[in-house]
Amino acid sequence: MTTLKNRPGSALLVIDVQQGVVASAYERDAVVNNIGRVVDRARLEGVPVVWVQHHDEGLVRGSEEWQLVPELQRDDTEVLVEKSYGDSFEDTTLEDVLSGLSVGRLVVVGAQTDACIRSTLHGAFVRGYDAVLVSDAHTTEDLTQWGAPPPAAVIAHTNLYWSDQSAPGRTAGTVEAKDVTFGPPV
Repeated sequence: MTTLKNRPGSALLVIDVQQGVVASAYERDAVVNNIGRVVDRARLEGVPVVWVQHHDEGLVRGSEEWQLVPELQRDDTEVLVEKSYGDSFEDTTLEDVLSGLSVGRLVVVGAQTDACIRSTLHGAFVRGYDAVLVSDAHTTEDLTQWGAPPPAAVIAHTNLYWSDQSAPGRTAGTVEAKDVTFGPPV
């Protein structure tokens, strides 16, 4: 249903599952495990897996904190997109990568729910992509000391509002890791 012309394919977008990003994330191990399950399914089905890796002053390229978590291994044939803004499309090669793969539908997993996940979902949707969030494969850290809701509430709220997104010619929604499919919505 994507509004992008000649883009029938799907891709899995794995956002910022880096050691320093998820070190103290809510339900870290369960979420990383679910991400691994979805990555395995994508690979089994021949669906492109696109890894996104953040860097900035606090997350220095090449540092231990910048590295992907050891439980998830990027295959050398899988694309890595580096970013320094919340939206994975902003000032990156992501759009060119997805266009080259004829992708118009994204399945999204990763961190942080209330920052890069939300920014990228919205960025994809307004650019014409169908965007599905894997409801049990994204996480965030506890930011309550700065006025944010507890992590479980942030995740639940994001799942709630993303499950009800709509726009002309595009689809959005959520799905649990065990139910992920990479074909078009039915």
